[in-house]
This record gives sequence, C-alpha cells and structure tokens, in this order.
Amino acid sequence: MKTVDKQFIIETLTFFKDLNQEQQKLLLENISSFNYGKGDIILSPMYECIGVLMVKSGQLRVYIISEDGREITLYKLEAGDACVLSAACLLQSISFDVYIESVEDTEVYLLNISTFSRLIRENVVVENFSLKNVVSKFSDIMAGMEKIIFSSIESRLRDFLLIELESSSDESIRFTHEEVASYIGSAREVVSRTLKSFANKGLIEQKRGQIKIINKKALENIL
Repeated sequence: MKTVDKQFIIETLTFFKDLNQEQQKLLLENISSFNYGKGDIILSPMYECIGVLMVKSGQLRVYIISEDGREITLYKLEAGDACVLSAACLLQSISFDVYIESVEDTEVYLLNISTFSRLIRENVVVENFSLKNVVSKFSDIMAGMEKIIFSSIESRLRDFLLIELESSSDESIRFTHEEVASYIGSAREVVSRTLKSFANKGLIEQKRGQIKIINKKALENIL
C-alpha cells in the first residue's frame, strides 16, 4: 500500500491540527491514494457520496450537464486543492449533482465518507472547514456563470486561451474544440466559428487538437 504524504494532508486539510491524536490517527488510516488517466470520471450523480478528494498532482474538472447535453465547467481543481462537494451528502441543505473528471494524469487522495462523517460529528472545526470549502467553490461557480450570462463568446474564449497560455511552454494550447466548448459553457459549433474568426484576424493558428497563439497582444484587446 502506498505511503500517504502526511505533510501534504496537514497542509491541505487545515483542520488536521485541531484534531486530537485519536482523530488524527483515524484520518491518516482512512486515506487512500488513486491514480486516474485523462478523461476518467471520478464522480457523477450516479455514484454514491465518496468522501473528500485532495489533488496530489495533476488536475480535475468539476462540471454539470445541461438538459440539452452540454457540459458546463464550474471550476478546476489543481494540485493542493481539496473538494468537499464529493461528500456533499453530509452537508445539510446542500444538494448538488456534479461530475468530476480527470483532465490529465492525476493522483488524488480520498478520505472515505464514513471517517469524514465521524469527524464532522465529533469536531465542529471539520464542519466549518467543509462549509467554507463549499462556499469558496460556489463563489467560483457564480463567477463562471456570470461570465456565461453576461460576457460575449469572444471575450470568454479570449480569457480561456490567455489563462491556458500561462501554463504553455510553446505558445500552444492542446484542446479540441469540444473541450474548449465545455470549459467556457458554449456549443462546439460556436467555438469553432469563433476560433476561425480569430485565425482570420491573425491571432491564432489551428492544427488538429492544438491552438497556437501568434499575436497575444491583439488577442488581449479582443472585446
């Protein structure tokens, strides 16, 4: 069995220091490590409440699916992030059906639901951590929804490309049009049409599964 990185747990689950020795021991004994590949589904409304997810490395995407089958990304989980929505069944008055997908090869730690449930009952600091985590994520969700409702497709696509460019080493972004659409809450056809417009303006070049930024300054000025 793989050894759990205790220091990572302490830094990620900030309530750890407020647990007594028995509770700390219980927590560490009930954390498991899992590895997922790109596109693996970790959580969906069909799954049972699984517990608290912590991203050790890689990246996860939290999203919903609209009635017409369109995926709408709510937020991402990066290395060092914890996700309590995967244990939302324990939090009163919260009912939120989400999907969690691995964006790339990702290692996660999982604190199982029974242990998390016990810690919430025994220690109010754990419950406070959970509620703060959910409130923080809902703030991200509201910011994303605000963009979808009030921002143009051009500005949403511009923001997505510029954000992803920050982690690129060669000015290229490796996403399909379908993936881009799911991230910015649009339809693939609309994204394809807008990317073509960007290309015609000399802002980007497109290859299969890849978008290369060739005029960042002009892209930043897109309204």
